[in-house]
Amino acid sequence: MHEETERPVPPVVAVAVAAGTGLLTALTIAGGATSALDVTVGAVSCLLSPVMLWRPVGSALGLSVLAVLSPAATPAATCATVEVARARRLPVAIGAAVAGAAAHLLQGAWRPSEGISRGWWSLLVVLAYGALVGWGAVARARRAALASLRERARRAEAEQERRVTEARVAERARIAREMHDVLAHRLSLVATYAGALEYRPDAPPEQLSKAAGVVRAGVHQALEELREVILLLRDDGTEQDGPPQPVLADLDRLIAEARDAGGRIDLHEALQEPGSLPQAAGRTAYRVVQEALTNARKHASGRPVTVGLTGGPGDGLRIEIGNPLPAEPLPAPPGSGTGLIGLGERVRLAGGRLEHGREAGRFTLTAWLPWPA
Repeated sequence: MHEETERPVPPVVAVAVAAGTGLLTALTIAGGATSALDVTVGAVSCLLSPVMLWRPVGSALGLSVLAVLSPAATPAATCATVEVARARRLPVAIGAAVAGAAAHLLQGAWRPSEGISRGWWSLLVVLAYGALVGWGAVARARRAALASLRERARRAEAEQERRVTEARVAERARIAREMHDVLAHRLSLVATYAGALEYRPDAPPEQLSKAAGVVRAGVHQALEELREVILLLRDDGTEQDGPPQPVLADLDRLIAEARDAGGRIDLHEALQEPGSLPQAAGRTAYRVVQEALTNARKHASGRPVTVGLTGGPGDGLRIEIGNPLPAEPLPAPPGSGTGLIGLGERVRLAGGRLEHGREAGRFTLTAWLPWPA
């Protein structure tokens, strides 16, 4: 759609027109009546015309005084009234118009026009100055409206940039949580198998070969997942289709991987209509179990882990995970505690609750997620 924009005449052009018209008027009058007063007033009004760009009110009053003496100052005086109406508020513009109209009425009193009566002259002067004030006020209102629209556009653009920045920050935080959940789980499996290779060098060759294969596959998968995360972090914000996120149906595969790594996992499921669980709740539940198994390998390696899932539509999904604590606490690996903080935030955003703690020699983690009926 093509739009045409009106370009206002710069004030300098109006000043030049007023000065030139005043000079021509003065010269015309001087040529006919040889009046030194008209020539002088015309020259002075030309000199005062540029001042109205910086001092419109003072210029308008000065030119009104000159207009009392000669019609040579009339063009400049009227342009000054328009400039006052454009640059100042309406009361000030009305005051300048009243001064200009009074000056011309006085001019008509001591230098009456031969072609028009004094009454009509007075009416035309008042109407002309009223029109000048209206013209200037409309121009001022239009300029204010354009400035307001530009300010709104600037604020809207700034707000849009802020929203885009917040969306990118939120997406990067989500990616960081995914990176922690996925890589921590994957690398903990690799560390478990690598530890078996280190501490059981006398194991049968078949077991050593299997453990080495799991380590190689785990490292390969971790590198692939890390590459995907780095590509997402380098993305400029455009949407791209990523790999499918795990859901509750992938929980069996997660448990199988943990058992293959030597973990003793006891899974109890008592779910009603598991297929009706929303995908968002299923992804959160998967991450809860994944983080719990990862923490168990880090802090209670070799201890049995119990995983219980109960609930159904309308009752919500309840996840209970526990494991006995070792007699002597293991050294805390780097970044300990951040996974549970991020997990709690994830569960809270999903509308659920997360509780965890140590009690009677066991570490327990309980999560509840909404499951609409």
